[in-house]
Amino acid sequence: MILGYGRPELVVPESHRLRPLVEEHADIVLVDLGKYLDLSQAEADLAIVLGGDGAILRAANHMGYRQVPVLGGNLGRLGFLADLSPAELVAAFPKVCAGEFRVAEHLMFECTVVRGADAPGGGEVPHKRLGLNETTIQQGLPFTMVEVHLYVDGELVTTYSCDGLIVSTPIGSTAHNLSAGGPILRKDLQAFVISPISPHTLTNRPVIDSADRVYEMIVRQPQDSTAVVVDGEVLCGLAPGDRVRIQRAAAQFRLVEVAGHGYYRTLREKLGWGGSNVRRA
Repeated sequence: MILGYGRPELVVPESHRLRPLVEEHADIVLVDLGKYLDLSQAEADLAIVLGGDGAILRAANHMGYRQVPVLGGNLGRLGFLADLSPAELVAAFPKVCAGEFRVAEHLMFECTVVRGADAPGGGEVPHKRLGLNETTIQQGLPFTMVEVHLYVDGELVTTYSCDGLIVSTPIGSTAHNLSAGGPILRKDLQAFVISPISPHTLTNRPVIDSADRVYEMIVRQPQDSTAVVVDGEVLCGLAPGDRVRIQRAAAQFRLVEVAGHGYYRTLREKLGWGGSNVRRA
């Protein structure tokens, strides 16, 4: 599959440029350049995703529970997941078709909103979404603080007074979580990290825990603008008593890795880690 999401003035010409190369080595069964097709039934061995990390998030969501290995071509800025430049993608593709690659599997999650969770029968599920990066509870206008109660496996952990709360996978740890001051988790760890946004406390620390646990967030008095955001897209607004449940998904995101693009190299180059500030003679 050739997939492209984002700026069409970049994605469309690049897909046209790549197509003859791809057809030299593989059969193309589907092309989706921003139409957001349902990819869950596509019979493919590999997905080339053009754009940026946002494009890969969309592709992962549209593939659903049948995740095809993804080779990312970066037409954006940072590109943690879409790690290959167009020139690198051209050089790498024949090698990938010759078997010179590895597939790394990464944690995905299900975000479920349970409404009326305290009612007999456990309430209804009006919203459910498969995600790769993070689930965030955010407050919109009038931008007041929100109180978020965090539960792990049904046990109350704490109540955050903050601008929002992020539950992130390792893949998502370099996204919104990093901007909020959270830690970077190596991509293959099986864990979630919980990071409050602008907490009103001097004792805040992010929490890292196993991916085998069930995480729930409750906002007992939400504003009209209080929302659940999954991978940068609004899932729904919150009603009083809603439980936002995050747990490991059966699906795993599958990322194609090629030689010369190690994890720490990507972090060093994308985040501008310059090493020592000591001046050398």
